[in-house]
Amino acid sequence: QVQVVESGGGSVQAGGSLRLSCICFGDTLSNFVVGWFRQAPGKERESVGFIGVSGIFKSYADSMKGRVTISRDDAANTVWLQMNSLKPEDTAVYYCAIGPRNGEYDWWGQGTQVTVSS
Repeated sequence: QVQVVESGGGSVQAGGSLRLSCICFGDTLSNFVVGWFRQAPGKERESVGFIGVSGIFKSYADSMKGRVTISRDDAANTVWLQMNSLKPEDTAVYYCAIGPRNGEYDWWGQGTQVTVSS
């Protein structure tokens, strides 16, 4: 049974940073593309970015480009989302998902809340 668990969310002031973690249990993370998503209250879920199987290819949403970095350590079965220069509009529940390719995610975490105050 594959399970994905996010952690690292919290409350920060605008301009602050957070590092979210995504750990995969039950399978080898190196087999999967890993995507990060977020959903703000009253809004649809949107992509933050994803990292390819090798870790070489990364793609980020325009809204966060330059402020986020996704990295992975397959030996630790972990992917991180480093977020800097956070803004109040970044407030959302952040989710990690894994799958065979971008756009095809089979397992999702429960989400971790990020709150940015002005």
